[in-house]
Amino acid sequence: MFRISQYMQEIAKPTPLSPKRNPPGPVVIWNLVRRCNLTCQHCYSISADKDFPGELNTQEVFTVMDDLKAFHVPVLILSGGEPLLRPDIFDIARRAKSMGFYVGLSSNGTLITEANIAQIAEIGFDYVGVSLDGIEATHDKFRRKQGAFKESLHGIKLCREAGIKVGVRFTLTQDNAHDLPALLQLTEDQGIDKFYLSHLNYAGRGNINRKHDAVMETTRNAMDLLFDTCWNDIQQGRHREFVTGNNDADGVYLLFWVRKNFPHLEEHIRAKLAQWGGNSSGVNVANIDNLGVVHPDTFWWHYPLGNVKDRPFSEIWQDTSDPLMAGFKASPRKLKGRCGECAYFDICGGNTRVRAQQLTGDPWQEDPACYLTDEEIGVAAGGERIKMTPYIQIRRVV
Repeated sequence: MFRISQYMQEIAKPTPLSPKRNPPGPVVIWNLVRRCNLTCQHCYSISADKDFPGELNTQEVFTVMDDLKAFHVPVLILSGGEPLLRPDIFDIARRAKSMGFYVGLSSNGTLITEANIAQIAEIGFDYVGVSLDGIEATHDKFRRKQGAFKESLHGIKLCREAGIKVGVRFTLTQDNAHDLPALLQLTEDQGIDKFYLSHLNYAGRGNINRKHDAVMETTRNAMDLLFDTCWNDIQQGRHREFVTGNNDADGVYLLFWVRKNFPHLEEHIRAKLAQWGGNSSGVNVANIDNLGVVHPDTFWWHYPLGNVKDRPFSEIWQDTSDPLMAGFKASPRKLKGRCGECAYFDICGGNTRVRAQQLTGDPWQEDPACYLTDEEIGVAAGGERIKMTPYIQIRRVV
């Protein structure tokens, strides 16, 4: 996840570069249930409104939670499917909070109603994220349900009124990019705390629909709008949080924005961005699916690392006998093509590997969704490195 607001605050009030602190354990995004009341066209889990056999029972979930806590996992994001369709979701969330996890709920929002908002508030979720794919007509088309937008917006309203931090998640594609300005305005008008733009990742229905991925110019326009909106919020004293996910080239593009608007801060922001380091799949981000299978992140459901029913997550996560995990945990990662030659590899970390794997069969090939030009990243058309000025010359990965 790329935290735009954090770097915008750094522009407004620069702070000294402190030693890098690695998280004690990975953030775990846990798909507790695959069942969902919607059939969204970019769903990575290909959920449906039916029960899926073999899902972890309550006690199995609790056993895994004990291992995660001992392994120093700091954050649990409870997801689905639609997690509110799991009958024991509040028991799980309540126990997670009592164990000291930061607990997020990832929902489509349609099932957050007057009937359960008191329970949601009582548990004390640290954050509730609700997916919106645009304004009403676009959202309902993406979600394949008339009225889904109004239901989700009502769920957001109930969370806000209950004092719960709530945010909007938006997956950018060619088919909904036109709604981004109105959606940003909606979050301002509704007093929504956070806006998360997810770039389309090639998994599940997202892989089937990758032909609708936002092309370079659309992506750049969207990022320009996010940067400008976030900076304007800071200037106006507003406190919305802006983040993006699934395209770590966003960090490099922000550096270009800083170079244009605040050139005197470029070196400082570059150092901060390099400390972040970009993609952390298989290292600081993990996924457990509804059957207990562990994956490097939520978009690697086609690649199992092991099952928590058979051995603890803590053992699976540290096992580098798997070639994919060995590659993820290598420092630096050994990448090919443009990513291997990129002058900003220290910021991006090679971006999202699943797109390269889905398109080429090789997870270490260049990311096809990088929206930066060869010239911008210091790579000639034939793959030859362009000579860069000293402050942006970094290690070469081959």
